[in-house]
Amino acid sequence: MADANVVIVTGAAGNVGAALALLLADRGTRVVAVDRNDAAMRARLGDRAALVLPAHDLAEPAECKRLIAATMQALGRIDGLGHTVGGFAAAPLDESDPAFWDRMQRMNLLTTLGMVRAALPPMRSAGRGSIVAIGAGAAQRAPAGLAAYGASKAAVLRLIESTAEEGKASGVRANAVLPSVIDTPQNRAAMPSADSSAWVTPRQVAEVIAFLLSDAASGVTGAAIPISGRG
Repeated sequence: MADANVVIVTGAAGNVGAALALLLADRGTRVVAVDRNDAAMRARLGDRAALVLPAHDLAEPAECKRLIAATMQALGRIDGLGHTVGGFAAAPLDESDPAFWDRMQRMNLLTTLGMVRAALPPMRSAGRGSIVAIGAGAAQRAPAGLAAYGASKAAVLRLIESTAEEGKASGVRANAVLPSVIDTPQNRAAMPSADSSAWVTPRQVAEVIAFLLSDAASGVTGAAIPISGRG
């Protein structure tokens, strides 16, 4: 296992993050699990992660740098980053004040930016690496009430596109996935009358992220992959 790839999974206590961390661990990857909810993360992953790092706020660059430094010190390499941290909120335009927009940008764009910027130097030094972030279908076309959320996820896509271009010379790839509604307990509670059988599962999202992180996707960079199920 000493030579196995090291992949950081942020949001490892969440539905998609936990599914991704467990999937990668089952395939022999050394997973670095990161989440602000340390107890929930450990409960969901057990002893499957090679390293568990509690985090406070990934929108803070210093926090992201600390996590990367801790990973390098403990495991000596970083081959991939699966960034599943983000947030969702809906509000009509006349009710979404600047603070609401700032919150969406902080949760979605700034957490992604912080982790990408921190992970790039060791990946560039190694001459390889794969970064995958979560966008959303609303990043391409935002429905009513999702202007702030859609804008924050669109910003994530532009960040990933630029990262892909900047990383080509040093062997670093960057891609994004665009899930539709994910079948989670939270979404079922929020939309009890919806047909959840048409939604995508956390495992389905995790499978696509795992592929993009793997060497099997070595020719893919700058992509935004829709994961829409039957929705």
